[in-house]
Amino acid sequence: MDSLGYNCFVDRDKMNTAIQDLGPKELSCTELQELKQLARQGYWAHSHALRGKVYQRLIRDIPCRTVTPDASVYSDIVGKIVGKHSSSSLPLPEFVDNTQVPSYCLNARGEDAVRKILLCIANQFPDISFCPALPAVVALLLHYSIDEAECFEKACRILACNDPSKKLIDQSFLAFESSCMTFGDLVNKYCQAAHKLMVAVSEDVLQVYADWQRWLFGELPLNYFARVFDVFLVEGYKVLYRVALAILKFFHKVRAGQPLESDNVKQDIRTFVKDIAKTVSPEKLLEKAFAIRLFSRKEIQLLQMANEKALKQKGITVKQKSVSLSKRQFVHLAVHAENFHSEIVSVKEMRDIWSWIPERFALCQPLLLFSSLQHGYSLTRFYFQCEGHEPTLLLIKTTQKEVCGAYLSTDWSERNKFGGKLGFFGTGECFVFRLQPEVQRYEWVVIKHPELTKPVSLETTTSPSLLGRSMSLSSSSSSDPADRLSPFLATRHFNLPSKTESMFMAGGNDCLIIGGGGGQALYIDGDLNRGRTGHCDTFNNQPLCSENFLIAAVEAWGFQDPDTQ
Repeated sequence: MDSLGYNCFVDRDKMNTAIQDLGPKELSCTELQELKQLARQGYWAHSHALRGKVYQRLIRDIPCRTVTPDASVYSDIVGKIVGKHSSSSLPLPEFVDNTQVPSYCLNARGEDAVRKILLCIANQFPDISFCPALPAVVALLLHYSIDEAECFEKACRILACNDPSKKLIDQSFLAFESSCMTFGDLVNKYCQAAHKLMVAVSEDVLQVYADWQRWLFGELPLNYFARVFDVFLVEGYKVLYRVALAILKFFHKVRAGQPLESDNVKQDIRTFVKDIAKTVSPEKLLEKAFAIRLFSRKEIQLLQMANEKALKQKGITVKQKSVSLSKRQFVHLAVHAENFHSEIVSVKEMRDIWSWIPERFALCQPLLLFSSLQHGYSLTRFYFQCEGHEPTLLLIKTTQKEVCGAYLSTDWSERNKFGGKLGFFGTGECFVFRLQPEVQRYEWVVIKHPELTKPVSLETTTSPSLLGRSMSLSSSSSSDPADRLSPFLATRHFNLPSKTESMFMAGGNDCLIIGGGGGQALYIDGDLNRGRTGHCDTFNNQPLCSENFLIAAVEAWGFQDPDTQ
């Protein structure tokens, strides 16, 4: 290594331009919380030597499988795998999915070394089937390694992490795809303006969100990616979601009101990320990322599990060139003009609603369960038609042609558990909305105001006395951990100041109520004739239409797997 600590794989001239080596040389911190703050502040970001020491320490402390390949293994196998071939002519492992090795200021020898390391990892980790993020990780680690063997060992420790609470890198198509869906869910909740733009300009919004890891692992310039990786090694996977959300927020801020540079928003975002230095510094990007008050790590884990379950049920577990993309086309094109008919909303309005629902249900198509014009104006008949379906979508049209409704996460049969009394149930995925005269969506108040609550520990929520149905996915006899967990955004996971923040849905013989506390977002009488709306604590909403209204039509829609039609 030279005087600045650069090894033989780095183009020194490019490196001096990308990252100035001006920072401190030592780190005495031992407490995790202090280390977390220093990582966010970029304490070692301007010292190549210190960053190398910190990476060595953090990666050494990752809990790994008992048998994890080390530097000596690399020395034993690299000659056999590479042979007499030139590294640049060697094919990359299939699991990188045609991802190119980012240059990251590496010279030709460094880029060749990344290929050799990736091939040796493929040899030692035959269970890795899909990992497009790995070339960027190896390319960055090579900067801070003495030789190829040390870089190989560091990458192997990251891949071999066996701490279930510390997810690091997706290693299967199922994990990758569910991460994309989870990111879509987070965009839907935390970047609503950007999400609205994506829906408007893209044929399949999930195809845009499927690129989110590429923004970070490949498109971001080296000095930005290194800053993200600094925090990632300390805090884990959740950091990646934060930064990708921040990128999308900045993209929307810059491009809002401007014509897109191409008819391909996916490519426009990639270009924006490559040139992000024109818009925002690494410090401002991370500042924006950590200003986003995300769900707890446990809640994100529950959401990821639910998305994985939905993909498994649809048979989307491996990437197949002829199948994987076509299966996903159902996401945005679920509402087909030729076979969709509603007395309340148009195809376009239903597609707008579909863009709001959780990604695992956006894979489905709308199924009409109840229509007051077909089944009569009866709440009893409404329950009969809806029970057994979860989730459901409630649509209401008033005699003044106002349109509003609610997305309801839980089966209406849950109302029977209250012995004939009116009791609230549901989860924080419920939301209410209006479409006419103007569009507005109101989500659970806790999503925008997490300061109202503190999460309950994972152990508490998974105790036998608290086991719950996991969004129609669980059963008490199942051995699947995802089935034994409580539902995503279940109120039992949160210490709420009062019950009024969790009054999602209730149904009795005489009325149906959505939202409570200080008022009701929606109240409908037993004859489906009259209703009222007002502010409620659960959704912190404005009235969804005229405060007292007469009903012209009511519809309830379910979610049908296209494969079962």
